Formats: sequence, C-alpha cells, structure tokens
Amino acid sequence: MTTLATSAPSYQIEPSKGWVALRLRELWSYRELLYFLTWRDIKVRYKQTALGSLWAVLQPLLTMVVFSLFFGRLAKVPSDGIPYPIFSFAALVPWTMFAYGLTQSSTSLVTSANLIKKIYFPRLVIPIASVLSALVDFTIAFVVLLVMMAVYHITPTMNALWLPALVLLALVTSLGVGLWLCALNVQYRDVEIRPALPDTILDVRHTDCLPK
Repeated sequence: MTTLATSAPSYQIEPSKGWVALRLRELWSYRELLYFLTWRDIKVRYKQTALGSLWAVLQPLLTMVVFSLFFGRLAKVPSDGIPYPIFSFAALVPWTMFAYGLTQSSTSLVTSANLIKKIYFPRLVIPIASVLSALVDFTIAFVVLLVMMAVYHITPTMNALWLPALVLLALVTSLGVGLWLCALNVQYRDVEIRPALPDTILDVRHTDCLPK
C-alpha cells in the first residue's frame, strides 16, 4: 500500500537584474496589507507619546515661531505682504510631510527585516506605507493652517486648486528618493537618515498595534 504525499509549493526569491517592473497588479492584490502597515506605522508613532497627534502640529508650529522671529522680525525677510506666520507655516506643512516620508521610507526595509524574512509580499509595500502615514500629520497640520488663515482673514485664491497636485508630487518625490536610500541602507548604514523627533522611530516588533 502506497500513499501519495503532497508537498507544499515552495518559492525561491532571487535578486532582480536591470530595470525592474513595478508589478502594480500584484501590489494592488496586497492593498489590505498596505492599509494595515500604514495604520500600524501611525499607531506605533503615537502609542507612547504624551501629546499624541499634537506632535503633527507642534513640530511645524514651533518651527514657524522660530522663522517668524528670526527671519520675519530680525532679518526682515519679505513675505509678499502675507503675515509671516502664514507665509512660513504654509511652506512648513508640505515640507514636514515630505521630510517625514523620506526619513521613514529610507529606513523602512531595515526596521521591517523580521517581517520580510518570514513571509512573501511585494517589498514595495513597506516604503509606500511609510510615506502614506505622513498624510495623517499633513491633514492635521493643514486644518490648523486653515484656522490660522481664518484668524488672519486670508482667503485662498484659485491657486489652491493645485494643492492635490502639490501633495501628490511631495509624496511621489519622497517615495522615489526613499526607495533609493532604503535599498542603499540595507547594505550601507551610512545613508540612514535619523528622524528629527524620537517618537518617529518605528519598530516592526510592535505587532500589537495592528488593527484587529
């Protein structure tokens, strides 16, 4: 009597050569994983902080105060007739999103090494999740910007219609540069970008932060 044993399929992952296809269809099939990783990054960032999501406002707000004091009051840098707090904060909001997305995506593969070794999924998901998590801080800070504009009685012009394109450009740029840096950071730790605040350091071991 003989029995037929069926073995589980095995996959062998090899490094690619030359130009690599993005495989957007495969990436779309793992969209739920992308959502969970993005949500994990957001929860881990604010899990053990006393101020929580207020860091998204405080970081550009405090920088705005410094810019307004030194460049607006002391250096007398012109702001095209716009109040200097609005002039500087409007630029700091997208810049903070870009800087955070670049910082997190550049170290995303190294911090997620344990996850990469265990299961297979498109590796592009990890840096994309790091960049998308910056949208939460941008949204919070942008609401504060709208409140400040209302206080100063400033009405947005038709140029505000370019805002979605600006946000998309900032995200794509931070992801593009972050992909180069995260690949280099796997082999050379010299290219690691340190985050500006200690609460922005993410750790894949916080698996309890995943949505249930």
